[in-house]
Amino acid sequence: MTACPEPPPPPDELCELYEEIIEGTYDCMDRIVLNAWFPLGREGGGMRHWWRQLNGTDENLDTEHLMRMAGRFSRRLRACAKARGIPVQDCAPDEEKWKIAQEYLSSHPVERGLFLVLVSRAPGAVWELRKRDPEGKGKLARKWP
Repeated sequence: MTACPEPPPPPDELCELYEEIIEGTYDCMDRIVLNAWFPLGREGGGMRHWWRQLNGTDENLDTEHLMRMAGRFSRRLRACAKARGIPVQDCAPDEEKWKIAQEYLSSHPVERGLFLVLVSRAPGAVWELRKRDPEGKGKLARKWP
């Protein structure tokens, strides 16, 4: 005689939010690693297309606005984490984040949900808008830090 499997837990808010792109469930007090890959951001035309989808026009597509957006995202992430008592830790790209999370878990009681944000910046290209033509369009150029 075999035991009946336990029914899956009800979906949490994260699973409900991303149900279209998540298969199955993740019910483990562990970690979720999010590595973003943004194919549109690889080429100037894709970046321009994304900006138009986001803003309706590329009238304000310039280096200043791109940098502002990145800064706002960072500040909002940190403010949201702070408001919920979730620590944010900056890490070097070569640090083993799983060890940092393991140490944190061993010394802090953690319940269900997000418990730690580890920020690591892998080297990557940044976009810079160069010289606008008479029509107001500029050339997007990839710049490596």
